[in-house]
Amino acid sequence: MKKLTFLVAVLSLIVVACGGGEAADTTVPAPETTAAPETTTPATTAAPETTTAETTTPGEGAGADECAVENLPLKTPGQLTVATGEPAFEPWVVDDDPANGQGFESAVVYAMAEKMGFSRDQVVWTRTGFDEAIAPGPKDFDVNVQQYSITEERDEVVDFSAPYYVTQQALVAYSESEIVNATSLQDLKQYALGAQIGTTSLDYIEEVIQPDTPPAVFDTNVDAKSALDAGQIDAIVFDLPTAYYIVAVEMPEANIVGALPASEEQADKFGMLMENDSPLKPCVDRALEELRAEGTLDALAEEWLTQEADIPVLSQ
Repeated sequence: MKKLTFLVAVLSLIVVACGGGEAADTTVPAPETTAAPETTTPATTAAPETTTAETTTPGEGAGADECAVENLPLKTPGQLTVATGEPAFEPWVVDDDPANGQGFESAVVYAMAEKMGFSRDQVVWTRTGFDEAIAPGPKDFDVNVQQYSITEERDEVVDFSAPYYVTQQALVAYSESEIVNATSLQDLKQYALGAQIGTTSLDYIEEVIQPDTPPAVFDTNVDAKSALDAGQIDAIVFDLPTAYYIVAVEMPEANIVGALPASEEQADKFGMLMENDSPLKPCVDRALEELRAEGTLDALAEEWLTQEADIPVLSQ
C-alpha cells in the first residue's frame, strides 16, 4: 500500500510538472501580439506624406491654395490695389472713373479680380504717373494698368503679366497736312512727329521710322495733342485703339493716316505691371489665361476697342 501511495504521488508530481510547462508556454506568445502596433505605425505616417504631395504639386506657380485671396501676397490683405493713370482716358477707362467698370482696362481688371476670388468692393483703385510706375523699386500697388507695352528693357526692372491685349501703332494728323498722303514709312521720314515719353509709340518713331528730325517728346498725350493743334508737329503716334478714340471724340477733324506695320516681335503687347519678382504674378497670369481661353478678353475688346473704320496699313 505504501508503495502504491508513493507511485501515485510521483505520477501527480509529473502531471503537475508537465502542466506547469504548458502554462509557461502559453504566456510567452502574449508579448508577440505587440507586432500589431508595428503594422499600424506606417499607416499613421502615410497620411501626412500624401497631404504634402498634394499641396506642393503646383510647383510651377499657381496652385489653388496659393492663389486663394487669403494667401495672396497683397499690399493690403484681402484687397486688390490697382493703379491706373492720372487721368485715365477712353476707351480704356470711361469718364476717368476706373471704379465704374466701364472701358476696356477697367472691365478686364474686374473680370480678372473675379477670377482670383475678389468681390467688386475688394478692388481698390489708386493713381500713378506713367514713368513713375515703370521706374525700379517697390510699388504701392499690386498691379498697374495703363497700356504698358511689354518690352525687354522694362522687364528688367518690373514684372509684367501675360498680355491682355495685342495691338499696333497708328499715325494721327489733321487732314490739311500733306502727311495724310503718306503710304509708307519712308514717306514719313521728312515730317515732324511726336509721342508721349516712355511709350512704345515713341520707340517706334525712333527705332522704326527714324525720321530726319528727332521726334518731339511730351509728358502726356494731352501735351502731344496741344502741340499738334498748335502746328508744332505734323503727326502723333498712338496705339491704334487710342487713335480711334481721339479722332472720334477728342479731335474729330483729325484722321488716322494709317496703322503702322510691325512684325509679330514688334507688335504691342499690353501687360499688367507689377513690382519686380512679384510673387503675385503666377496668380494674375492664371486668371488672365482663363479669361483668354473662355473668350472673355476677346469679347471685351470687341465691346470697347473694335472700330468699323477700314484703316490702311502703311508699307515698310
